[in-house]
Amino acid sequence: MLINCVAYQDGRKLADIPVEQISDYVERPECFVWVALRDAEPDELSVMQSEFGLHELAVEDARSGHQRPKIEEYGDSLFVVVQTVELVDGKLTLGEIDIFAGRNYVLSVRNRSSQGFLGVRARAEREPNLLSQGPAFVLYALIDAVVDRYFPVVDAFESELELIEERIFIPGSQRANIERLYELKRKIMILRHAVAPLMEAVGKLYGGRVPTLCRDTQEYFRDVHDHLYRINSTIDTIRDMISTAIQVNLSMVAIDESEVNKRLAAWAAIFAVVSAFAGIWGMNFKAMPELEWAYGYPAALGVMLAVCTYLYYLFKKSGWL
Repeated sequence: MLINCVAYQDGRKLADIPVEQISDYVERPECFVWVALRDAEPDELSVMQSEFGLHELAVEDARSGHQRPKIEEYGDSLFVVVQTVELVDGKLTLGEIDIFAGRNYVLSVRNRSSQGFLGVRARAEREPNLLSQGPAFVLYALIDAVVDRYFPVVDAFESELELIEERIFIPGSQRANIERLYELKRKIMILRHAVAPLMEAVGKLYGGRVPTLCRDTQEYFRDVHDHLYRINSTIDTIRDMISTAIQVNLSMVAIDESEVNKRLAAWAAIFAVVSAFAGIWGMNFKAMPELEWAYGYPAALGVMLAVCTYLYYLFKKSGWL
């Protein structure tokens, strides 16, 4: 689906143009064309390949989708893959933005994502002095918009972790806590797979051998890299905290089991005394003196009760009961 197809010159919008005229505007050295597609069909990508002269390998990656975040050079053009991350009803949804950027054009293809970028275009058009830098600034603005949307997701993960930590020492909640922690860890790993490769790729746009397209916008990409570094550091911190929380929960489970084992052992010891007395006096040998004693039965019960009471006192005092 075509969202926008706009030509710009000197940082200002010239006109919304039809797809058939893209190649005409791209040939003008002072203009560049910014096209946005959503869930593009293979035929649409073929048309864009023809109009912009896109590299076949880059178009093939865009067609297949599900690419890891990366930035690839094809001559003077760049092919960028950025993953979008959305939290919908507590579930993490991954999307993808494929960006083709050249000297006179930017083509963005949004897949499996409900997050639009009309705000990015509006922001760029409000700043003609920046938009005059051409496709490189548009590329920065698109990547920066995606990266900025990672922050609310990270904040949500931190809040969820805090809620789980508040329940760690509530009796009987350990199993549910561990399940929630493992689910949170899974989400964190998905986000990390979107952030870490992109951070490495963006680092190539401001340091070392910078692509020709980005030589005048290195400071902008350095800012994006800084954001990604902060997010990645926060993710590592959350992962460590989750691992610690899981260990604490497992320790709490072990402590609870130990307490149960203590109680079982204490009651087993008490009933063992009763069983021992009952076993001795239940043998019914004729020569046993207690058999002829009128108070033998209540005396036996009294001894068993006294011994059991004393053992109960000892176990209670030691904290086993």
